[in-house]
Amino acid sequence: MSSFAETSTIALFCILGVTIISVVRKRGRNALPLLLPPGPPPLPVLGNALDVKPDEPWISYTEWGATYGDLIYSRVLNLDIIVINSEDVAKALLEKRSHNYSDRPFRSVNELVGLSFVSALLGYGDTWRMHRRILHQAFRPAASITYLPTQLRKARELLINLHGFPEDYEAHLQLFSASIIMSIVYGYTTAPRNDHLVNVVERAATVVTKVVSPERAALLASFPALKSIPSWFPGVSFQREVVECRKYTAEMVEAPFKYVQDRMASGTAVRSMVSEAVKQGGEVADPLRCEAIKGVSATAFLAGAETTTSALLNFVLAMVLNPQIQQRAQEEIDAIVGTDRLPTFDDRDSLPFVEAVIRETLRWHPVLPLGLAHATTNSDVFGGYIIPKGATVIANAWAMSRNEAKYPNASDFNPDRWLNADGNLIDEKPDFAFGFGRRFCVGRHLAEASLWSAITSMLSIFNFIKSEEFEPKWTYGAASRPVPFPCRIRPRSPGMTLETLTQMVQAETAA
Repeated sequence: MSSFAETSTIALFCILGVTIISVVRKRGRNALPLLLPPGPPPLPVLGNALDVKPDEPWISYTEWGATYGDLIYSRVLNLDIIVINSEDVAKALLEKRSHNYSDRPFRSVNELVGLSFVSALLGYGDTWRMHRRILHQAFRPAASITYLPTQLRKARELLINLHGFPEDYEAHLQLFSASIIMSIVYGYTTAPRNDHLVNVVERAATVVTKVVSPERAALLASFPALKSIPSWFPGVSFQREVVECRKYTAEMVEAPFKYVQDRMASGTAVRSMVSEAVKQGGEVADPLRCEAIKGVSATAFLAGAETTTSALLNFVLAMVLNPQIQQRAQEEIDAIVGTDRLPTFDDRDSLPFVEAVIRETLRWHPVLPLGLAHATTNSDVFGGYIIPKGATVIANAWAMSRNEAKYPNASDFNPDRWLNADGNLIDEKPDFAFGFGRRFCVGRHLAEASLWSAITSMLSIFNFIKSEEFEPKWTYGAASRPVPFPCRIRPRSPGMTLETLTQMVQAETAA
């Protein structure tokens, strides 16, 4: 062997040795010869930052699954990202090993943008447990039943708004979703149109979904100096978004809570989650618990209003694109309910196809395509692969919704997926829409009931009609909803005037 070749070989082994030592030290690995899960090869420093579609990372992760499987490793700068593309793996890790997968990443970023109050983003610990207890008390199944009359009443108000101003359907759906949460959480009655507090949460939700993402968190974690660049600096739109986000989220936290405080002080407060939690057991809550109540209530407001609105917009879009499915659901309602009254929750068990439509709405286009990221408390081993401590773990709901083995022709809106040969509902539901493990959505029962009340009410009265050809598109960010699309909303019956509908709603209320 020549001296040059020998020297090159020694240098190569030295480089490999240094690299291996660096990797082991960085990951904090033990001596076991375990590998990271498979994934796309990373670039130096950047990792896989350039491999991910910035607007639709869930699409990139799903495409990777065809090559690398259901458990994928990627890296963005110095952030380890584990992507889970199947429900089975998600349940195996996030539920059966929930003690290790219940933390949240990005805490410094959440504080930076003013989201440290959000219960769903808190680290796994005592503060989160306090928030969870308050949420569970308000939204457990037994409590959720007491909100059904409110949800029906708000659904009837939605019908009247849609009849009067059908072109503003998106605003009406937003108001419906927000008004339910505002009533339950704060005892607040929203204005029929342009409610100030509803506008506050809508602005906050819009900004939040743009600002928070694993890729952006990785960038800030790797280059903390970016946080200090002034918002006026050319090209730094993120800082301007941060300022905007902090402004709107602060208003969203403080304004409705002060509303309850003022009415409690004057003796005019109605029963609500906040008023009950503040004076639990007859004693006024201490400052620490009050801050928790404030954060919990704002979380319910932000999450509940945004996700329910997005799901309802997906439903309307699905009906516009699939008139035959809309007609079939209406025929079922007519057969069970008739046309002289509106559906109530007593009819729910007798409307399996409508229930299947709701399940398919949640599956067809998940509102949170990547859910909310988890983080590992300690290193773990699964399927022969090591999952590093502190890794960001993403349950890719989009990939789960596009599982062709489970949902053939997954891009099609097909409620029959949820029915057996006899037309009865199967036991399975699109659980991935509500998260996994100890961090699953505690408001699931409330959300499903809100969707049912709105969807059955709308189907009983209106047809949703495509007014022109268009290509469906969705917004990007942590949450996704349809981009405004052309839609004509017309009463199914020519005799269903606004006056007739109002009389029907009033008669129901009087009864």
